[in-house]
This record gives sequence, C-alpha cells and structure tokens, in this order.
Amino acid sequence: MGRRRHFSREFKIEAVRMTREGDHTLAEVALDLGIGAGLLGRWRRQLEQQGPSAFADVGSRPVPDEQIRELQRELQRVRQERDILKKALAIFSDRRR
Repeated sequence: MGRRRHFSREFKIEAVRMTREGDHTLAEVALDLGIGAGLLGRWRRQLEQQGPSAFADVGSRPVPDEQIRELQRELQRVRQERDILKKALAIFSDRRR
C-alpha cells in the first residue's frame, strides 16, 4: 500500500486555478498534475464553499461544536473537583491547630 501524499495549500489553490483558466478540462489538469480528477474536483468545491479559509492547516481548523461542549463540561467537572480539594485542605489544616 502506498504512502498518502500531502499537498500544500498553494498547490491546491494553483491546481484549482488551472481548472478555471485556460482550455484544459478538470480531468486533463488532474492528469498533468498526477492526481485524481475526483480529488481535484473536491478541492474545487472546497475552495468555492469555504473561500479563503479552505485548505487551512490542521492547527487552524475550526473545532466542532460538540467538541467545544464536551470540553466545557470537562472543565466544569475539573473546577468542581479543585474546589472540593481546596475546601478539604482548609478543613484539615484547621484541625491540626
């Protein structure tokens, strides 16, 4: 099984631009670049739908709403645990005196 290839944002944008300009079809551009026509078509749709934010790096992808809610619940639970431990520490510190 071959290794998965990764393409830069600039490469993807330029490939899509080549499909829009000139006399070449999407399939011809894909063949010239050595990529699948379906992949190039997906890039074109993604660029049309997302505009400038298309092909963002992994670190800059928007976080899904469900993941945000899950992290907020976890943060709330951790804060409660911290507060309980603070109170317990205060109670046991007072008993030693």
